[in-house]
Amino acid sequence: MKRIFKILPFLLLIIFDCKAQKSEPSDFIPKGYTEFEKYFGDLDKDGQKDCVLIIKKTDTTNIVTNRFDEKVDRNRRGIIVLFKNGSDYILADKNYDCFSSENEDDGVYFPPELGIDFERGNLIVHYGHGRYGFWRYIFRFQNSNFELIGYDQSNGGVVISSETSINFLTKKKLIRENTNKNAEGGDEVFKETWDNIEIETLIKLSEIKDFDELGVYNY
Repeated sequence: MKRIFKILPFLLLIIFDCKAQKSEPSDFIPKGYTEFEKYFGDLDKDGQKDCVLIIKKTDTTNIVTNRFDEKVDRNRRGIIVLFKNGSDYILADKNYDCFSSENEDDGVYFPPELGIDFERGNLIVHYGHGRYGFWRYIFRFQNSNFELIGYDQSNGGVVISSETSINFLTKKKLIRENTNKNAEGGDEVFKETWDNIEIETLIKLSEIKDFDELGVYNY
């Protein structure tokens, strides 16, 4: 009997691992959601193509008529990060509703375009806003989670008016402001200002309630 109790934890671990591994990325999409976009790239530097799914809720009550008398889907979106393991995938991290709908009403502005990039093993959540610029959140897999290690923001399209870069690991913030008021693009002259930031614990991807309200640029 004692031998059975000693073996039981290992058997449970094997069962759990079998359930955690699935052959297709779509197998990880929960009920009530659908695949919105799919990206592939190496996030754990093992040479295999990992997968990031952007998913979207399918609640019909969130299909509404906007101010232009058009029916739009206002269901929120989420993210599932999968590590490739041979012929299967393993769940690395998830957050089912951290992104707003692509059909949000931003008044006179169009909503920013959400995308996923891979850079040096890091996961990049990128928001493009056309001539207004872009901002991006940089996550790294560490401590069994994807944690926010950096943030970049660029204001302006052809001509950049300012840039902000935050490194949450070194606790440093860089602000670059264009001082060439006659710049036409590529000829900006930047004034750089460095500041220290205060942060005790890194933000986890799985704990972000809403990227629109994250406000990391206020550090």
